[in-house]
Amino acid sequence: MFLTWLDSNSWLLEIGSKRILIDPWLVGSLIFSNLDWLFKGSRPQERPIPENIDLILLSQGLEDHTHPPTLKQLDHTIKVVASPSAAKVVQQLGYTQITTLAHGETFTLDKLEIKAIPGSPIGPTLVENGYLLKDLESGLTVYYEPHGYHSPQVKQAAPVDVVITPFVDMTLPLLGPIIKGKNSILDITKSLQPQVIIPTAAGGDVVFEGLLMKLVQVKGSAEELRLLLEKNNLSTRVMEPTPGDRFELRLENV
Repeated sequence: MFLTWLDSNSWLLEIGSKRILIDPWLVGSLIFSNLDWLFKGSRPQERPIPENIDLILLSQGLEDHTHPPTLKQLDHTIKVVASPSAAKVVQQLGYTQITTLAHGETFTLDKLEIKAIPGSPIGPTLVENGYLLKDLESGLTVYYEPHGYHSPQVKQAAPVDVVITPFVDMTLPLLGPIIKGKNSILDITKSLQPQVIIPTAAGGDVVFEGLLMKLVQVKGSAEELRLLLEKNNLSTRVMEPTPGDRFELRLENV
C-alpha cells in the first residue's frame, strides 16, 4: 500500500490495486461560504492533479472535504463515493457516477470494499462519514476519520491495520472542539490495535489565516502521542508524512 499526503485532509491512497483520492483540496484557496476574512487556507504552490484516479472518496460536504475549485478540475466521469451532503455537491458540479453511502452501507470496487461509519457531527442533526477501506485480497484495512470523532461501530472492525485521524485538539471558545484528536486517540488505538497511525487535518505546507484562526486553541503533537502510547504499552507506530511525498507502508502479515 502506498500513501501520499496532499496537505490538510487530502490523501492519495493506493490500495487493492486502486488509486483513491480522498477529500481533495489541490488548487486555489480554501474559504468557507466566501468569507475569507473569517477563514482562509492557502499553500505556497498548488498540488498537481494526480493521474489515473479510480475513485474519489468524500467524507463531508463542507469545503475542506468537498472543495469545489478542485472538484471542478477533476474528470467528472471518475467514480465518486460520498456522504449524503458531499454527494449533493458533486451532483451539482455534474459528476456522473456517484454512490451515496449512508452509515453502515458498503461499496465494492473490484477487490476494494468501502464501508461508511458515523463520523463527525456537523451542527445539531448532521453526522458525516468516516470510512473503513478493506483490500479483500490481502485483508489490509484502513480507517479514515478526519475530525477525531470515532463511532462505537468502528470498534467492531478491530483489528485495523492503519488509522488516519488527527492527533491534535482544535477548539473554539464557547463553541467547543472542531477537531478532537488528542482526546480520542488513545481510546481508538486501544480499540482498533492498528500497526500504524498517521495524522491528518493539521500541519503540512498550508497557511491558515482569518478571525477563526486567531481564536482556535491547538493542543497535542505526534511526540506527545508517542509518549502516551509507550506509557500504555501500545506498539502502534506513529508516522509523520511529508506533504507531497509518496511512501510505502510495509505491514506485518499483510
